Amino acid sequence: MIDVDPEAALEHAKYAKTKASRVPIVREALGLTAYHAGNWQEALSELRAVRRMTRSDEHLAIIADAERALGRPERALDLAKEADKHRLSKATQVELAIVAAGARRDLGQVDASVVSLQGPDLVPSKRDPWSARLFYAYADNLAAAGRKDEAVRWFLNAAEADNDDETDAAERAAELADE
Repeated sequence: MIDVDPEAALEHAKYAKTKASRVPIVREALGLTAYHAGNWQEALSELRAVRRMTRSDEHLAIIADAERALGRPERALDLAKEADKHRLSKATQVELAIVAAGARRDLGQVDASVVSLQGPDLVPSKRDPWSARLFYAYADNLAAAGRKDEAVRWFLNAAEADNDDETDAAERAAELADE
């Protein structure tokens, strides 16, 4: 239901919370549903509760992104810095890096946002589940830094890695190439 009608899904999740507010998976469902519905403050509140209840940082990237959405990029960066990377799944590590790069860009640190995404996962031939999103974020930050040719190349890398059509990387590459 979240993909079709996030607002209705949010109402269902809120109802579930009234029946089982101490069950972490119910709070997680509400937090994630609120996030997808764009209700950042509620998402933050619920996902923080899940973090306390479960002692898990698996939703740290979403928490940091909600902080960004509320206009608090510094808090997003603080969350990224405090995270114990060894306890996070690789997917969460990559998502957190993408969010942190966005927070740097929000603060006007465009070059730092580009550099922060560079690492062993930024290899064009990689096809991990997060590769398309990482390549896309890198390309987007390159474009913001005025590095158009590199951005086009990385948008094309993202399009090649995007088997699930999660991004508009091919379109972005074409737009940039036409400029």
